[in-house]
Amino acid sequence: AIPLGLGAGSVDAALNNFVALHYKAKHMSWLHCFWGIGAMTGPIIMSYFLERGYLFHVGYGTVSIIQFILAGILVITLPLWKKVIMLNNRSDAKSNEVGSENKILSKKELWNLPGAKQAFIAFFCYCSIEATMGLWGSSYAVMTHGITAETAAKWASLFYFGITFGRFLSGFVTYLWSNRQMIFLGEVLIGVGILLILLPFGQITSLLGFILTGIGCAPIFPSLLHETPVNFGAKYSQSIMGMQ
Repeated sequence: AIPLGLGAGSVDAALNNFVALHYKAKHMSWLHCFWGIGAMTGPIIMSYFLERGYLFHVGYGTVSIIQFILAGILVITLPLWKKVIMLNNRSDAKSNEVGSENKILSKKELWNLPGAKQAFIAFFCYCSIEATMGLWGSSYAVMTHGITAETAAKWASLFYFGITFGRFLSGFVTYLWSNRQMIFLGEVLIGVGILLILLPFGQITSLLGFILTGIGCAPIFPSLLHETPVNFGAKYSQSIMGMQ
């Protein structure tokens, strides 16, 4: 688990900063939309094997094969990153400036940057909601509504479907709304979704709450990440991105 986490964290921080510096808000939303496809597929794979009487180890094994394939693709496509930077530098003089100003800060220096503490708290709160829904939402459905584990796994996948579909739509909405407006919209939808889950109106209302909470989560994470160079400057964005 430790090497898997280190590898995923490194890819996550580097890729998000790359997109924040060189691409638009719509690209960030669509990048995380495809993350949602993977996150949604995981519970579906697990549900598939559980329904057929297999142990959960078979589902984990299937996902591990996909992870190995993904790691291979990342290694093969590494040279493409440099080509993208070169193309961006030709079309946008600002990209060249961004690439040359990157500055690595110590953890203490990061914490003391204006607005850094608030940004870290915002990410902590958002990720707490997403992780709680993803990890414990299906267990809550089993204990509260008495549904089977296989059905609950599908409920969890619908939460991720909400995130995925919401981020696909968010890419288009960014033409009209700013990142900050997208974040506020997401917060309202999350609040309504959680309320629907907690209200004692049965399975349908709770299931709608799962989906709506996912849709509410959709714009927040990509919008916060894309604002990083705006909030802290391009030269600090990689260091801040890693902490976030």
